[in-house]
Amino acid sequence: MAARITLIRVPLFARSFSAFQAKTAQYQEKSETMSSNLIPPPDVLKEPIKIPPRQLFGPGPSNMPDAVAHTQSMSLLGHLHPEFLKVMHDVRDGLKYLFQTTNDFTMCASGTGHSGMECAFLNLLERGESLLCVTTGLWGRRAESLGQRLGLQTFVVEAPQGEVVSVEEISKAIEQHKPTAMFVCIGESSTGIVQPIQGLSEACKKHNTLLIADTVSRSSNKSDIFPKKKQSYFFQVASIGAEPFKMDEWGVDCVYSATQKVLNAPPGLAPISFSKRAMDKIRNRKTKVASFYFDALELGNYWGCDGQITRYHHTAPISSVYAIRSALSIIANESLEHSWERHKTNVKLLHSLLEENGFECFVQKPENRLACLTVVKVPQGVDGKKVTASLLGKGLEIANGLGESAAKLWRIGTFGGNSDEQKIRNVVKMLKDEVQNPTNKL
Repeated sequence: MAARITLIRVPLFARSFSAFQAKTAQYQEKSETMSSNLIPPPDVLKEPIKIPPRQLFGPGPSNMPDAVAHTQSMSLLGHLHPEFLKVMHDVRDGLKYLFQTTNDFTMCASGTGHSGMECAFLNLLERGESLLCVTTGLWGRRAESLGQRLGLQTFVVEAPQGEVVSVEEISKAIEQHKPTAMFVCIGESSTGIVQPIQGLSEACKKHNTLLIADTVSRSSNKSDIFPKKKQSYFFQVASIGAEPFKMDEWGVDCVYSATQKVLNAPPGLAPISFSKRAMDKIRNRKTKVASFYFDALELGNYWGCDGQITRYHHTAPISSVYAIRSALSIIANESLEHSWERHKTNVKLLHSLLEENGFECFVQKPENRLACLTVVKVPQGVDGKKVTASLLGKGLEIANGLGESAAKLWRIGTFGGNSDEQKIRNVVKMLKDEVQNPTNKL
């Protein structure tokens, strides 16, 4: 009689881990019989990585849904395989929905959200131009630094921390410096400030200044605040998916974002879209884009944006592309309208719970607060860093401020799946408990 064979299905992770242990034992046994003059490997790498579970309520990254996390372990494809290019095209079309655009050149730069900023600047600005940076926090200073690296003459008008720069001050700076371009970060995630820009149109038009606006949290739909004589470009970062953004309807020429915020995907890709007008500017540059890696024409070909045969550009982070494909599927199934409403409702809940429990929002006017990131003042007599360290030890992350505000502010992110009533109530309760703990007093 033939022998009966019993098949036992072992989960992939368990099989992989068992194989890892078996191979490790074989290698260790073999290495003991071999002499080597090599520097030995660190002992820690002989063990599998261990990552603690954690609720991420800082300014990003945010928690991945199971569906997104699952795609990270899917089999790799070649970066030019037809099946992988199809996934890239799915992502491209999903980003068009996310940005509400029909732009052909909608794609991802390989890198974190900051790579989107670099891609935008490198393609749209040329060496020798001047740049005025309106600064209310980190991103205005980052734009200044990037401008200097690109060989631009940079000028700065800066607000005191927690305040905005008045339109009058900005207009005077334009009059004084007559810059080729002006950068304004409308939504500053380091401080929670929304910088108004209404009324700048005439000053920009008078001096033929290009207005570059980084709208991290909030975008204006008033087209008359932008110069008509020259092209104007918008840039968007953190809040895509959390509040209304309509690229084509609002006349936005460039938008970039990050995957680890509302999309709840891992960091590593920067969604970006260029309008036809922006692409005309790029195609008519006097000089080549300084970076081949971020050249929108080369990058766009890889993402299937130009209708031409795909050329090799670089090896995309394949698993990250899988992940954003899954993340975009989640937001498409929920719908943008529902996602916008959910974030709006829950951030209002967060603000009211904070105030009910004796906390004070850093940005006083609700209309000037970011939609999915709330900045809170550390109460007097409380060691803010001890509080965040204690919370981290209990599996919850909220972030300290940046730079000089590190010990004075907390930043609470409610991105994507973390924009949830019960989760928000739990965050406020845990924060209140830590503030009342005598060990966290100064």
